[in-house]
Amino acid sequence: MCGIVGFNGNQQAAPVLLEGLSKLEYRGYDSAGIAVFNQNEVEIVKAKGRLKSLMEKTNDGQSVNGTCGIGHTRWATHGEPSEDNAHPHISFHEKIVTVHNGIIENYQELKDRLLKEGYIFYSQTDTEVATNLIEFYYLKNKDPLKAISEAMMRIRGSYALAVMMKDYPDQIFVARKDSPMILGVSNQESYIASDVPAILKYTRNVYYIGNLEMACLKKGSISFYNLDGEEIEKECQEIKWDAQAAEKGGYEHFMMKEIHEQPKAVEDTLNSIIKDNQIVLDLEGLDISNLSQIHFVACGSAWHVSMACQYIFEDLTHIPVRVELASEFRYRNPLLSKKDLVIVISQSGETADSLAALRLAKEKGIPTLAIVNVLGSSIAREADYVLYTLAGPEISVATTKAYSAQLVLGYVLAIYFGKEKGLLEEEKVRYYLSELNTLPKKIERVLEDKERLQWFASKYSNAKDVFFIGRGIDYAISLEGSLKLKEISYIHSEAYAAGELKHGAISLIEDGTLLIGVCTQSQLYEKTISNMVECKSRGAYLMAVAPYGYYQIEDTANFTTYIPRIDEHFIGSLAVIPLQLLAYYLSVSKGLDVDKPRNLAKSVTVE
Repeated sequence: MCGIVGFNGNQQAAPVLLEGLSKLEYRGYDSAGIAVFNQNEVEIVKAKGRLKSLMEKTNDGQSVNGTCGIGHTRWATHGEPSEDNAHPHISFHEKIVTVHNGIIENYQELKDRLLKEGYIFYSQTDTEVATNLIEFYYLKNKDPLKAISEAMMRIRGSYALAVMMKDYPDQIFVARKDSPMILGVSNQESYIASDVPAILKYTRNVYYIGNLEMACLKKGSISFYNLDGEEIEKECQEIKWDAQAAEKGGYEHFMMKEIHEQPKAVEDTLNSIIKDNQIVLDLEGLDISNLSQIHFVACGSAWHVSMACQYIFEDLTHIPVRVELASEFRYRNPLLSKKDLVIVISQSGETADSLAALRLAKEKGIPTLAIVNVLGSSIAREADYVLYTLAGPEISVATTKAYSAQLVLGYVLAIYFGKEKGLLEEEKVRYYLSELNTLPKKIERVLEDKERLQWFASKYSNAKDVFFIGRGIDYAISLEGSLKLKEISYIHSEAYAAGELKHGAISLIEDGTLLIGVCTQSQLYEKTISNMVECKSRGAYLMAVAPYGYYQIEDTANFTTYIPRIDEHFIGSLAVIPLQLLAYYLSVSKGLDVDKPRNLAKSVTVE
């Protein structure tokens, strides 16, 4: 949520800031703004709505002079979307200009104190409170770092702050707690961003600022400090992503591009942990043989990955598995044993609830393992063990390739645990790995059938309600299919374990209701078909997803899309592809913004 950019260099800053913000539009926002030093004065321009409005106001940045500035795309939390509430914010005495990602939980308490000191506020935001708080301490001690650290010690919540001070027109200060932020340098210029794509065009050399740390950006140099103002060393890291990976590459939408990138994301992830037909994972010190329970903790699509992993882990490892929503896990005082393992899955590595759940597990002394896509992210840094998916940058809000990469990493982890526990012989491990290696080509085969799904979507673009059903792994895949549909097409959809239909949901079936049955598990196939027939007799129109060879399903379903056969533990990776495509084509047929659906953000870094 929200996006921050900053630039301090030798060229005009505003065009760089606007271009960076355009690369962060996927994060979700409702207003945007920039602030640039211009001859020792700060020029602030803000606009409600899409970034296009801000670009029009500034002639694509050309009308705003100056070589040092900050920019922001805002997702409304405190106060409605408006120019007053948009960032950047300027302090009451006009000494401080700030942009902020995150949530300041005690903003009202801080605001009340500042009101007593004579401060007047023009917005409803917590960010303006932080801006004035920094100014309050700066006017007391005239030390920028001390003023920011004093404010940091009094703010409760999460934040990534970029701060400009009128008395320091050639510098930008930053501070961070929990919310993501990276800093980059190149050719005597310095950059700030809340995500890599914003600065990938300019530099691959980045620094990850830690929790409760500060930094000062000058032209081409960055200094880092702890809360006491003591300078600390940071190691520069190189971003390996191809810059073109964050571009559409000829596709109409990022989502369709990323759907087609899934074979490569799966292949790259598999190749990173399978060498010479052997699983290579850095889990030294983790006592797998004595694990009593595994807790998967995640949100959204990562939670659906966890649901699929539950069935596979319990089958291959015989270890009991719980799947937890991070927002519930962190607040319910979970019963954990030192012999448990908490696995946290997050695409961004910054998901607020998942990060809090990870910290809760660590406080209780429970081993933690993270599956993330972003090197150096908070969850990656704080977990005891970390495994990376190699999906590359994912721009569309609705995840596709990151989901698929997480899923295959979960498969390999389950096989590895089963082997370490002595439950899987070497021959069985080789068989499973050989099956996994066929996934990229088989995903490509599913994508070849997309025109049939496009035709089918055109028939159901006016659907009001859609139901997904399945059993076992098929139920987990149904959950993801339903989420994709509602995320980007705004069609109400629900996923049910097929056996639960008759316990209430079947009352919602009426003439013309679209029901999608995922039927890939041979032992459960007839049961799911029976549930589909029950719905058909009540007027439902049936779509089925089934493996090649299950052609008798056409006696039941009105429309069937087929997927290649593979070991049934892993077939969810194929079954989800038609559901992604269906959601995409339904959204396109309704003329919606596929990549930036309403009310949603890519990275949920606040509660």
